[in-house]
Amino acid sequence: MNPASLRAKAPDVFQAQFTTTKGDFVVEVHREWSPHGADRFYNLVKAGFFDGVAFYRVHPGFMVQFGISPKPAISKAWDNANIPDDPVVGSNKRGFITYAMSSNPNSRSTQVFINFKDNAFLDPQHFAPFGQITSGMEVVDMLYSDYGEIPPMGGKGPDPDKLENEGDAYLLKNFPMIDKIKTAKILPAAPAAAPADKK
Repeated sequence: MNPASLRAKAPDVFQAQFTTTKGDFVVEVHREWSPHGADRFYNLVKAGFFDGVAFYRVHPGFMVQFGISPKPAISKAWDNANIPDDPVVGSNKRGFITYAMSSNPNSRSTQVFINFKDNAFLDPQHFAPFGQITSGMEVVDMLYSDYGEIPPMGGKGPDPDKLENEGDAYLLKNFPMIDKIKTAKILPAAPAAAPADKK
């Protein structure tokens, strides 16, 4: 999975279906909200990047984060495959999906999060939503959260650095209840409506 080869332009609007260990949810992406973010997400889904990926950070009342490959070799390949920042044109409302990033500019890569509630305080911090959950938000709400926050945030949940370096074996040994994505796929575009008959 070579990041340099995954550069297709996403449709203006598309949907991706995620089948998880708790059920299915659908993300509708709007390219105008975040062009670089939408293109990256489209390519990741099409390439099967999210298959087997864990919801490793589930913070009730805030958000759920995912996007670290279960395969260390793939994580390493994507380690510095960042995309340029996009202006924030939407808001981090409940059900909206956004890239995780560091405080450095242009640091978005493969990790994304879904907002459990309205988190407008993230908007001025340059977190640009690129889509929203259009069905299955109740599935997102049910994702296993008892492991708590991740260590960099003072919790005892999965360590993202160990997950990147050790892959799925780290989770199976230490966090067996964690929920995962089984498969993710781009849904076919809805057919255009037929023109009305003229009378």
